[in-house]
Amino acid sequence: MKRLTVAGRLIITAIILGAIFLGYKYLGGEKALNQMAEDRAESPQTEASNTDPDMPSTETPAENSEATNTEVSTFSYTPPAPVDGKLRGVVELGASGFNSFIIKVDKEKRWSLEKSEFGNSLVTENMATDEDVRIGLKKYIGGMLDYGVGSKDIHFVVSSGAAKADVTLKITRVLKSLGYVVNQVTAEQEGQLALKSVLPADYADKAFVVDIGSGNTKISWIENGKVSAIESYGAKYFQDGTDDSKVYQEVSTKAKQIPEDLRKTCFIIGGVPFEMAKEVRKGKERYTTLSAPLAYSKLTNAKSKAGVNIYKAVTDATGCQQFVFDWDANFTIGFLLGL
Repeated sequence: MKRLTVAGRLIITAIILGAIFLGYKYLGGEKALNQMAEDRAESPQTEASNTDPDMPSTETPAENSEATNTEVSTFSYTPPAPVDGKLRGVVELGASGFNSFIIKVDKEKRWSLEKSEFGNSLVTENMATDEDVRIGLKKYIGGMLDYGVGSKDIHFVVSSGAAKADVTLKITRVLKSLGYVVNQVTAEQEGQLALKSVLPADYADKAFVVDIGSGNTKISWIENGKVSAIESYGAKYFQDGTDDSKVYQEVSTKAKQIPEDLRKTCFIIGGVPFEMAKEVRKGKERYTTLSAPLAYSKLTNAKSKAGVNIYKAVTDATGCQQFVFDWDANFTIGFLLGL
């Protein structure tokens, strides 16, 4: 290199640099640099929002509002325990299956849930045979007798939602052939019975009740000592091809009938509320406060989505901020309390 002239050295250096440039370009180096520049141009705002406390949040007001709406308020209440109570049992024929409940109840109608079972007879899908009914009922009856419930204290109730199914007549016939009385209730009666089981006496003048069933939804409350109950779509409305917006509108209209001074708290029961409560239940608490409807967007099966739509309609129409799910209550327990 020492024998080369200055011009020669410059020419050799230029050749080497040119070779490096061409190799870099064809191996993708230029593309990588361009991509790094583009990524950097897109990232400053996101990084600042995550790391710099003085930078404004990149969330929109709607996003901030939604996050706040998912917060769950607390609910502390202990119902009075029965004194010298008696065991009573009930089997519910609902729109989605057989359910059974055993309670202990005293003369003052104070009660506690001792045992519950939930089955699935698919009655609305027309898949229950006479033998299915016999097997299912005998199972429930046998379990109640073994638990200590007297045979005369076992009762059977057909829900208003199941009463709409074509197979209900067949099921009722089988029950009667086994020697049992079948108690069929209307939607209004079901709403009244749900209120009787779930609404604490201390909340009678400041709360209302919602029961979201598969076949229908019941909304009830007490005003001037009288129980009012109204019916609307149930969580399986999608099976009839009914539009979500139509259901939302009707449920909203009916929920607005609830007196404003009773809208502070809602006691809610039913299959879909059960699914929602499972998401946020703490331990074995009897009462679970539900989150806002937005929080249940991950419930993606058709029935759950329909139930959340109904829940949202009630929430929006009443402005109620506290929906309390009762893990023990059921309208059939209200039937037992009325005996």
